[in-house]
Amino acid sequence: MRRPPLSVFPTTLWEYPSQHYNASDGSKMQGSKHYAGATPSWVIWQLLQRYTREGDRVVDPMCGSGTTLDVCTDLKREGIGFDLNPQRDEISRADARDIPLEDKSADFVFVDPPYSTHIDYSDDPDCIGKLDAAGEDNGQAYYAAMRKVIAEIDRVLIPRRYMGLYVSDSWRKRKGKKKNKTGAVMGGTFMPIGFELFSMMREHFDPVDIICVARKNDKVGRGNWRKSAVEENFFLRGFNYCFIMKKP
Repeated sequence: MRRPPLSVFPTTLWEYPSQHYNASDGSKMQGSKHYAGATPSWVIWQLLQRYTREGDRVVDPMCGSGTTLDVCTDLKREGIGFDLNPQRDEISRADARDIPLEDKSADFVFVDPPYSTHIDYSDDPDCIGKLDAAGEDNGQAYYAAMRKVIAEIDRVLIPRRYMGLYVSDSWRKRKGKKKNKTGAVMGGTFMPIGFELFSMMREHFDPVDIICVARKNDKVGRGNWRKSAVEENFFLRGFNYCFIMKKP
Protein backbone atom coordinates (compact mmCIF):
# COMPACT_ATOMS: atom_id res chain seq x y z
CA MET A 1 0.00 0.00 0.00
CA ARG A 2 1.33 3.45 -0.91
CA ARG A 3 1.73 5.88 1.93
CA PRO A 4 -0.36 9.03 1.54
CA PRO A 5 1.39 12.35 0.90
CA LEU A 6 2.34 14.40 3.94
CA SER A 7 -0.01 17.19 4.93
CA VAL A 8 -0.75 19.12 8.10
CA PHE A 9 -3.49 17.51 10.17
CA PRO A 10 -6.17 20.19 10.81
CA THR A 11 -7.97 18.67 13.81
CA THR A 12 -7.05 17.51 17.31
CA LEU A 13 -7.51 13.89 16.22
CA TRP A 14 -4.39 12.63 14.46
CA GLU A 15 -4.78 9.22 12.86
CA TYR A 16 -1.39 8.40 11.43
CA PRO A 17 -1.57 5.93 8.54
CA SER A 18 1.84 4.28 9.09
CA GLN A 19 4.76 4.35 11.50
CA HIS A 20 6.99 6.09 8.93
CA TYR A 21 6.42 8.47 6.03
CA ASN A 22 8.14 8.80 2.68
CA ALA A 23 10.76 11.52 3.20
CA SER A 24 11.66 14.16 0.64
CA ASP A 25 14.99 12.45 -0.04
CA GLY A 26 13.28 9.18 -0.94
CA SER A 27 13.94 7.37 2.33
CA LYS A 28 11.02 5.37 3.70
CA MET A 29 11.96 5.14 7.35
CA GLN A 30 12.72 7.48 10.24
CA GLY A 31 14.43 5.89 13.21
CA SER A 32 14.40 2.09 13.39
CA LYS A 33 11.44 -0.23 12.90
CA HIS A 34 13.10 -2.65 15.30
CA TYR A 35 13.19 -0.19 18.21
CA ALA A 36 10.51 -0.97 20.79
CA GLY A 37 8.33 2.01 21.59
CA ALA A 38 9.46 4.17 18.67
CA THR A 39 7.52 7.39 18.12
CA PRO A 40 5.57 7.56 14.84
CA SER A 41 7.52 9.97 12.65
CA TRP A 42 4.21 11.44 11.45
CA VAL A 43 3.68 12.92 14.92
CA ILE A 44 7.06 14.65 15.04
CA TRP A 45 6.64 15.92 11.46
CA GLN A 46 3.29 17.51 12.36
CA LEU A 47 4.76 19.31 15.37
CA LEU A 48 7.85 20.58 13.56
CA GLN A 49 5.81 21.84 10.61
CA ARG A 50 3.59 23.91 12.89
CA TYR A 51 5.98 25.12 15.58
CA THR A 52 9.46 25.37 14.03
CA ARG A 53 11.21 26.94 11.05
CA GLU A 54 14.15 25.87 8.91
CA GLY A 55 17.37 26.13 10.88
CA ASP A 56 15.69 25.90 14.30
CA ARG A 57 17.35 23.81 16.98
CA VAL A 58 15.15 20.85 17.94
CA VAL A 59 16.11 18.84 21.03
CA ASP A 60 14.97 15.34 21.94
CA PRO A 61 16.31 14.32 25.37
CA MET A 62 14.96 10.74 25.04
CA CYS A 63 15.87 10.19 21.43
CA GLY A 64 15.54 6.40 21.21
CA SER A 65 16.48 5.22 17.72
CA GLY A 66 16.71 8.76 16.36
CA THR A 67 13.32 9.33 14.73
CA THR A 68 13.37 13.01 15.69
CA LEU A 69 16.82 13.47 14.12
CA ASP A 70 15.68 11.96 10.83
CA VAL A 71 12.60 14.19 10.69
CA CYS A 72 14.79 17.20 11.45
CA THR A 73 17.09 16.31 8.56
CA ASP A 74 14.11 16.00 6.24
CA LEU A 75 12.75 19.40 7.32
CA LYS A 76 16.13 21.15 7.50
CA ARG A 77 16.10 21.65 11.26
CA GLU A 78 19.09 21.21 13.55
CA GLY A 79 18.33 18.04 15.47
CA ILE A 80 20.09 17.28 18.75
CA GLY A 81 19.39 13.96 20.46
CA PHE A 82 20.32 12.51 23.83
CA ASP A 83 19.59 9.14 25.39
CA LEU A 84 20.87 6.92 28.20
CA ASN A 85 21.15 4.11 25.65
CA PRO A 86 22.23 5.73 22.34
CA GLN A 87 21.34 3.66 19.29
CA ARG A 88 23.51 5.54 16.80
CA ASP A 89 26.51 7.86 16.66
CA GLU A 90 24.47 11.05 16.22
CA ILE A 91 22.84 10.54 19.63
CA SER A 92 24.86 11.62 22.67
CA ARG A 93 24.68 9.72 25.92
CA ALA A 94 22.97 11.82 28.56
CA ASP A 95 20.21 11.66 31.16
CA ALA A 96 17.08 13.68 30.34
CA ARG A 97 17.10 14.85 33.95
CA ASP A 98 20.37 16.66 33.24
CA ILE A 99 20.39 17.82 29.62
CA PRO A 100 23.93 18.97 28.65
CA LEU A 101 22.84 22.20 26.97
CA GLU A 102 22.96 25.86 27.92
CA ASP A 103 19.92 27.65 29.29
CA LYS A 104 17.48 28.96 26.68
CA SER A 105 19.26 27.30 23.76
CA ALA A 106 16.51 25.20 22.14
CA ASP A 107 13.81 26.40 19.73
CA PHE A 108 11.68 23.29 20.26
CA VAL A 109 11.82 20.24 22.51
CA PHE A 110 10.11 16.93 21.80
CA VAL A 111 10.01 14.11 24.33
CA ASP A 112 8.42 10.66 24.29
CA PRO A 113 9.09 9.30 27.81
CA PRO A 114 8.60 5.77 29.14
CA TYR A 115 5.04 4.98 30.16
CA SER A 116 6.02 3.19 33.38
CA THR A 117 7.76 -0.20 33.03
CA HIS A 118 6.11 -1.81 30.00
CA ILE A 119 9.20 -1.66 27.78
CA ASP A 120 12.73 -2.62 28.80
CA TYR A 121 14.72 0.11 27.09
CA SER A 122 18.15 -0.68 28.51
CA ASP A 123 20.15 -2.30 31.30
CA ASP A 124 21.03 1.10 32.75
CA PRO A 125 19.71 1.24 36.34
CA ASP A 126 19.14 4.99 35.92
CA CYS A 127 16.62 4.45 33.12
CA ILE A 128 13.28 6.06 33.97
CA GLY A 129 11.64 3.12 32.22
CA LYS A 130 12.59 1.00 35.22
CA LEU A 131 10.44 3.12 37.55
CA ASP A 132 6.93 1.80 38.12
CA ALA A 133 4.15 4.39 37.87
CA ALA A 134 2.03 2.15 40.10
CA GLY A 135 4.68 0.56 42.29
CA GLU A 136 4.85 0.14 46.04
CA ASP A 137 5.68 3.86 46.32
CA ASN A 138 2.52 4.72 44.31
CA GLY A 139 4.69 5.91 41.46
CA GLN A 140 6.51 8.60 43.45
CA ALA A 141 9.95 7.78 42.01
CA TYR A 142 8.63 7.74 38.43
CA TYR A 143 6.83 11.05 38.76
CA ALA A 144 9.74 12.67 40.62
CA ALA A 145 12.02 11.68 37.74
CA MET A 146 9.62 13.08 35.16
CA ARG A 147 9.30 16.30 37.14
CA LYS A 148 13.07 16.74 36.74
CA VAL A 149 12.84 16.04 33.00
CA ILE A 150 10.13 18.67 32.57
CA ALA A 151 12.14 21.20 34.60
CA GLU A 152 15.16 20.58 32.36
CA ILE A 153 13.05 21.10 29.24
CA ASP A 154 11.93 24.42 30.70
CA ARG A 155 15.54 25.38 31.39
CA VAL A 156 16.85 24.74 27.87
CA LEU A 157 13.83 26.05 25.94
CA ILE A 158 13.86 29.62 24.63
CA PRO A 159 10.98 31.75 25.99
CA ARG A 160 7.92 31.94 23.73
CA ARG A 161 8.92 28.73 21.99
CA TYR A 162 7.16 25.37 22.06
CA MET A 163 7.54 21.80 23.26
CA GLY A 164 5.63 18.58 22.65
CA LEU A 165 5.25 15.57 24.94
CA TYR A 166 3.91 12.30 23.55
CA VAL A 167 2.60 9.88 26.16
CA SER A 168 -0.03 7.30 27.00
CA ASP A 169 -1.82 6.29 30.15
CA SER A 170 -1.27 2.73 31.29
CA TRP A 171 -3.11 -0.20 32.81
CA ARG A 172 -1.79 -3.36 34.42
CA LYS A 173 -3.68 -6.55 35.15
CA ARG A 174 -4.04 -7.42 38.82
CA LYS A 175 -2.20 -10.46 40.11
CA GLY A 176 -4.53 -12.39 42.35
CA LYS A 177 -7.31 -14.90 42.70
CA LYS A 178 -10.38 -12.84 41.88
CA LYS A 179 -11.77 -14.48 38.75
CA ASN A 180 -14.89 -14.24 36.65
CA LYS A 181 -17.07 -17.14 35.53
CA THR A 182 -14.66 -17.98 32.68
CA GLY A 183 -11.73 -18.30 35.08
CA ALA A 184 -9.98 -15.06 33.94
CA VAL A 185 -8.41 -12.85 36.61
CA MET A 186 -10.47 -9.67 37.00
CA GLY A 187 -9.40 -6.10 37.70
CA GLY A 188 -6.18 -4.15 37.51
CA THR A 189 -4.45 -0.82 38.11
CA PHE A 190 -5.05 2.24 35.95
CA MET A 191 -2.16 4.75 35.73
CA PRO A 192 -3.28 8.21 34.51
CA ILE A 193 0.23 9.12 33.39
CA GLY A 194 -0.94 11.64 30.82
CA PHE A 195 -2.94 13.73 33.30
CA GLU A 196 -0.16 13.62 35.88
CA LEU A 197 2.48 14.85 33.43
CA PHE A 198 0.17 17.50 32.01
CA SER A 199 -0.31 18.86 35.53
CA MET A 200 3.46 19.03 36.02
CA MET A 201 3.96 20.84 32.72
CA ARG A 202 1.36 23.44 33.70
CA GLU A 203 3.79 24.52 36.44
CA HIS A 204 6.27 25.60 33.74
CA PHE A 205 4.38 26.14 30.49
CA ASP A 206 1.18 27.51 29.03
CA PRO A 207 -0.97 24.85 27.35
CA VAL A 208 -1.48 25.28 23.63
CA ASP A 209 -3.57 22.20 22.86
CA ILE A 210 -4.08 18.50 23.52
CA ILE A 211 -3.97 16.12 20.58
CA CYS A 212 -5.44 12.63 20.55
CA VAL A 213 -3.16 10.43 18.45
CA ALA A 214 -4.87 7.25 17.25
CA ARG A 215 -2.47 4.41 16.71
CA LYS A 216 -4.31 3.05 13.68
CA ASN A 217 -3.25 -0.38 14.90
CA ASP A 218 -6.09 -2.80 14.36
CA LYS A 219 -4.07 -5.61 15.95
CA VAL A 220 -5.23 -4.49 19.41
CA GLY A 221 -8.74 -5.51 18.41
CA ARG A 222 -7.83 -9.00 17.33
CA GLY A 223 -7.46 -12.38 18.96
CA ASN A 224 -6.61 -12.84 22.61
CA TRP A 225 -6.19 -9.11 23.39
CA ARG A 226 -9.74 -8.30 22.38
CA LYS A 227 -11.09 -11.42 24.05
CA SER A 228 -9.33 -10.65 27.34
CA ALA A 229 -10.47 -7.00 27.31
CA VAL A 230 -14.09 -8.05 26.92
CA GLU A 231 -14.07 -10.97 29.33
CA GLU A 232 -12.06 -9.21 32.05
CA ASN A 233 -13.76 -5.83 31.65
CA PHE A 234 -10.81 -3.53 30.85
CA PHE A 235 -9.88 -1.26 27.95
CA LEU A 236 -7.03 -1.64 25.48
CA ARG A 237 -4.99 1.52 25.00
CA GLY A 238 -6.29 2.99 21.73
CA PHE A 239 -4.67 6.41 21.68
CA ASN A 240 -1.79 8.54 22.93
CA TYR A 241 -1.78 12.13 24.10
CA CYS A 242 0.35 14.74 22.39
CA PHE A 243 0.55 17.71 24.75
CA ILE A 244 1.65 20.96 23.08
CA MET A 245 2.96 23.62 25.45
CA LYS A 246 4.51 27.08 25.16
CA LYS A 247 7.13 28.59 27.43
CA PRO A 248 6.03 32.03 28.72
